[in-house]
Amino acid sequence: MRWIALLCGTLFGLGLALSGMLNPAKVQGFLDISGQWDPSLALVMGSALAVFMPGYFWLVKPRKKSLDGSTFHLSSKQQLEPSLLLGAGLFGIGWGLVGVCPGPAVAMLVSGQVSVVWFVVALLLGIKLVCLWQDRQQRQGLAQGA
Repeated sequence: MRWIALLCGTLFGLGLALSGMLNPAKVQGFLDISGQWDPSLALVMGSALAVFMPGYFWLVKPRKKSLDGSTFHLSSKQQLEPSLLLGAGLFGIGWGLVGVCPGPAVAMLVSGQVSVVWFVVALLLGIKLVCLWQDRQQRQGLAQGA
């Protein structure tokens, strides 16, 4: 099954490169709706959804288990939480400022650009800090409930 992950990751990276999503200036041009807006990435996103959605609704959504027999882990939460909104806002601000989101950043690592390496290091550090904070919150909650 690992070869499938490698194939999918390679296909994803090639798609990002061919579509221009590895070019921060192109991404920032798409996000700049008040100036020189570049709508071409909307076609990329629309094409991706056109390929993904039929497969999802016909092959994934009706299933109770994945192809390898393991169960899906889906959130049961029905309401937006402040932490989700804060995280989404920070993600959007970072994406707008830098013009790169995590998927393209990983694909861009092969370019050897120091700025991309720093971006990925900062991304991983941010993920680690959130995990530590969540673990601390969970321990505090368990201690208060005991």
